[in-house]
Amino acid sequence: MIVVIGDIIVDEFILGDVSRISPEAPVPVVHVEKVERRLGGSANVIRNLHALKQSSAMIGVVGDDEPGTWVHTRLAELDSAHEGVLIKKNGRPTAIKTRVIARHQQVVRFDKEWATPLQKDMHTNLLEHLKNKLTDAKAVILSDYAKGVLTPEFLTQLIPLLAGKIIAVDPKPEHTDAYKGATFITPNLHEAAAMADMDSINDDKHVEAIARKLHHKLNLTYTLITRSERGMTLFDGKLCHHIPTAARDVFDVTGAGDTVIAVFTTCLSRGDSPLLAAQTANKAAGVVVSKVGTATASWQEIKDF
Repeated sequence: MIVVIGDIIVDEFILGDVSRISPEAPVPVVHVEKVERRLGGSANVIRNLHALKQSSAMIGVVGDDEPGTWVHTRLAELDSAHEGVLIKKNGRPTAIKTRVIARHQQVVRFDKEWATPLQKDMHTNLLEHLKNKLTDAKAVILSDYAKGVLTPEFLTQLIPLLAGKIIAVDPKPEHTDAYKGATFITPNLHEAAAMADMDSINDDKHVEAIARKLHHKLNLTYTLITRSERGMTLFDGKLCHHIPTAARDVFDVTGAGDTVIAVFTTCLSRGDSPLLAAQTANKAAGVVVSKVGTATASWQEIKDF
């Protein structure tokens, strides 16, 4: 089992077509054809693990509202343990990101969320649920969207508790120091540069310097930096491996980072080498960016790619 803990978001997609500009304002008029919902944020990691036939458990927080109920229902449909998804009452809604997409292009996005840190009693409850899952867990993914679940104080409690497990982190730069002792992090280049207090230059030697600095600063085992059209860079503690992008057509990069951390963690947990795990994650990212919206990649799609 792989346990995911972090910020749960509902991704909503309003899909349609545009044929004219509004007479009321210089904006496109979208004729809505359908509306879709998908698990997003840290819960999108669960979707990716399910696509890989990897058992999982989700730990996080939703609001006492219809989207929160939908999250529990959807996690159950994916056979993911979700007792650790707590319902927060008293005003904190389930986070929703709504994207309006016309002709495969995102027109606008609007967010409904509450990003204030959780209260101590909620963190205590999350911790208890996590402890109950650790016996069966090979790895724990800390999926940080900076929405109030993985605060620095909570992270410094979590990581020592997870000693002996694979500790994977999808990071946010503002929480950098709290990730010390994790097994690996999977920032994009912009995030990695901010975490290392260096310039965001997409050059092999410069990215290697960023990776080495983060590796030393955070006492990591591996550092995997995603680099958009330049692929990925993996530092395994001794050598840097620059992996060219596998993407052929890029329609939507939404959620690609969730795919990378899900595949990389799954591969490591089954015994793959770090380089093979990174190469597989790179192919999986190529699969999902060729789809619209938060997408997943199955083993067959990765193989075919």
